[in-house]
Amino acid sequence: MAEPIARVLVADDEAELRGLLERYLTEQGYAVRTVPGADGLDRLLARERFDVLVLDVMMPGEDGLAACRRLRAQGETIPIIMLTARGDPVDRIIGLEMGADDYLPKPFNPRELLARVQALVRRQNVLGAHAGPLRDEGRVSFGAFTLHLAERRLTRAVDGATEDVPLTTGEFNLLRVLAQNPNRPLGRDRLIELAYGRDHVATDRSIDVQVMRLRKLIEADPATPRHLQTVWGVGYVFVPEDRVSTGA
Repeated sequence: MAEPIARVLVADDEAELRGLLERYLTEQGYAVRTVPGADGLDRLLARERFDVLVLDVMMPGEDGLAACRRLRAQGETIPIIMLTARGDPVDRIIGLEMGADDYLPKPFNPRELLARVQALVRRQNVLGAHAGPLRDEGRVSFGAFTLHLAERRLTRAVDGATEDVPLTTGEFNLLRVLAQNPNRPLGRDRLIELAYGRDHVATDRSIDVQVMRLRKLIEADPATPRHLQTVWGVGYVFVPEDRVSTGA
């Protein structure tokens, strides 16, 4: 089976439209997942990687504008195309202010949506080609600990002094990914992909073991963790006391 051009997530409460977009985009070579609302959206984003999110504004519960604003506040960078049945230009402006990348009023021709998806995928590919290797700058402080991203080490403050906390490469990679996504639940599959790469052979159990080891190192009580918390049915979330800083 050929590798999909890109992975698209569609969040819309209209079942007929979800089915139409899934069939059409799949025929064009895209891998497509669909959900009817924000709850399913969060679960999929935690577990899988997507290249574009197609997000309906008028969904029951948390609407698309609120979901977009929340995702951006959590640090989610996925390109977002907003869909709406309302033609008010103010909605378009608000959507873009919330962090959306594009905006398409309903009803629309699926070919137009395809063109917009293609444009966002091309933009991401160009940015990726020119960005070079990712730079692990800054540090994350939590409790008595500081994770030094550039130096790839963890330190602990003890009685006015600082000491290194030994970490394996795997433990550092996992803690780095969690720390760079504070307060955002991440599924085990997503953690494996971000920490070790898409082709890495690992199991859910291996992630659980790594988390147990990290808890023994950084938690005052590993049985009731404060920083590396379990999100039942999803995976794990890093809860810091301080924000990520851009200092050395």
